Amino acid sequence: MFHSRLGCSSISFRHQDLGAALRTMKGLGFEEIDLGALPGVCNHVPYELTADAVDTVSAEVIASGLRVRSVNGDIGDLNKVLDDEGRAMRDRHLDALLTLTATIGAKALVLPCGALDHTPVRSVDEDLDLVAAQLMGAGQRAAEFGVELWTESLHFLRFCWNLERAGLLADRLAGSGVGIVMDFSHIVASGEDIQAYLDRHRGRISHVHLRDAVPGNINLRIGNGDADFAGGLKRLAADGYTGHFSLELETRDVTNDERPAAAAKAASFITDLI
Repeated sequence: MFHSRLGCSSISFRHQDLGAALRTMKGLGFEEIDLGALPGVCNHVPYELTADAVDTVSAEVIASGLRVRSVNGDIGDLNKVLDDEGRAMRDRHLDALLTLTATIGAKALVLPCGALDHTPVRSVDEDLDLVAAQLMGAGQRAAEFGVELWTESLHFLRFCWNLERAGLLADRLAGSGVGIVMDFSHIVASGEDIQAYLDRHRGRISHVHLRDAVPGNINLRIGNGDADFAGGLKRLAADGYTGHFSLELETRDVTNDERPAAAAKAASFITDLI
């Protein structure tokens, strides 16, 4: 029904429990998903990710028969300076997320590009150095689990919120194997240009999130904002992008009852463009 490279993030149905969200996405015709594991955004994966919780979530996802492209997780603010205990807790959480990612057959774990704050903890350059170091370390650990590590950058709400900071982070990550997740909505919400973002990140993009936006607002359904999906997808194809796409419809302009139909409509629209 939909393009084979187009999936749906479980964040799109975060108001449902995991089992219901999986059934909804499968019922709409999706064969591939991203699994939301973002505390405060999507609770389909518990933040206190014990071994039992990993087993429970893994079993439910595997039983659904859906392919998982990525796990969209969080291990805390990567530009925060931690003591030994904090680093140990972060490492344990990372390993739990990587165990989940590998067990359900996902290609990658996605981590954020810094704190939910544009203000640096120390300085912009020092914070970017720390975020990059944390991501590269997580990427090395991910390789031991047989999965990739990606970061969503730019992200309007996080430290690397604009094209300048996202580009500086990408420079620091060059050659590390850490992939970049592009999100149309965050680029538009930050007031940046899709084509300029693609110029800056040519050949670096591993995955693409799809949602609409206007400057300052990332929570619009596709067609209700300013994102140039046709131009952006055409450019991605011209640049040789062969990765996958995921609808991340954490929108505030539809009711929960309207959400399945809106997701199906968006998927059909994007399928035609791919």
